[in-house]
Amino acid sequence: MQPEKVGKDVVVSLQYKLWLDDGELVEETLADEPLMYLHGHDNIIPGLERALEGMRVGETKKVVVEPKDAYGEYDPEDVEEVSRAALPPELKPEIGMVLTIVDERGRSFDAVLTDMDEDSITLDFNHPMAGERLTFEVTITGLRAPSAEELAHGHVHGPHRH
Repeated sequence: MQPEKVGKDVVVSLQYKLWLDDGELVEETLADEPLMYLHGHDNIIPGLERALEGMRVGETKKVVVEPKDAYGEYDPEDVEEVSRAALPPELKPEIGMVLTIVDERGRSFDAVLTDMDEDSITLDFNHPMAGERLTFEVTITGLRAPSAEELAHGHVHGPHRH
């Protein structure tokens, strides 16, 4: 059965543009590559997911999401200084580069290199959009029921494009 509006366990296709408070457009979907996600399974930021509830195909909405409902507040404790001796010798550190750090449990985290000197580098583990108020313009382009596998896994299975 074809869902009529966005709700739990509906696969939603949407086009969006995302701006930061300073007016910078930071993300935008391409016309032929909408974002697809399974609604109600925490696959997108909570503030946006709540705002899309009940929308129908063809509807457009502007949504402002505060940091706590997006990528969280900026946490100064999530910044670490690391000795250059701990880095792989082939790594040529540059400010702004993103490094993936794997902890002793095998979990991986992305960090942005924000500062460096001869002995150490500074890594910021905050999400790049932490602390930002986000403004989305969203258009719902499709709704469908999930497959049994998608529902069991809690996310959409689709063509993977890079």
